[in-house]
Amino acid sequence: MTAGSERTIPLRGLYVILDPTVRQDRPLLKVLDAAATAGVRIFQYRNKTASMKDAYEEAQPLRARAQELGVLFLVNDRCDLALALKADGVHLGEGDLPYEHARRLLGPDKCIGLSTHNAGQVAAAERLAPDYIGFGPIFTPASKRDHQPVVGIEGLRHIRPLTSRPVFAIGGIRAEHVRPVLDAGADGIAVISAVLGAPDVKTAAARFTEQMF
Repeated sequence: MTAGSERTIPLRGLYVILDPTVRQDRPLLKVLDAAATAGVRIFQYRNKTASMKDAYEEAQPLRARAQELGVLFLVNDRCDLALALKADGVHLGEGDLPYEHARRLLGPDKCIGLSTHNAGQVAAAERLAPDYIGFGPIFTPASKRDHQPVVGIEGLRHIRPLTSRPVFAIGGIRAEHVRPVLDAGADGIAVISAVLGAPDVKTAAARFTEQMF
């Protein structure tokens, strides 16, 4: 990675996923501002139901604000949206565009992360050499019903030797889990409901970031 935020922001720490369905009464722009104030440097925009037009209109102000704040701004699933927004990169799941095609489309300088759920997927991702790997769910997610089997902290500990990539643990992680998750080998923690659904976003994010590195 080279241009912009990708060069300066390490792939570790708290990673906040901005999903409008978690708290429809809470503007995502305010969430981004509050979390960034608490030390969050990595954000992902995720809206799995919006049309391209609606997603672009929702995400464009977030992208602009992320640039002003100097934080990393990724898009979930959609390379076309990432390109339209000139986002810093994309996060890909199992059903998304294959990594090799996404890399050709986005170019060598963008950040691409891959979701993984078991040792075989981690080993396969390692061969592809994405910028980072998401692994989980560590615990039962609060924001997703059709999730993969829970892997637990021991599952995270088991896959850590399989990859040299930064690993972000995801899935039902709360602030009290930070130290055990990091001790098991995670470089960072990705959250949705634990921050977006909290009574106070800044306080919730700070409870995570204050324990990290």
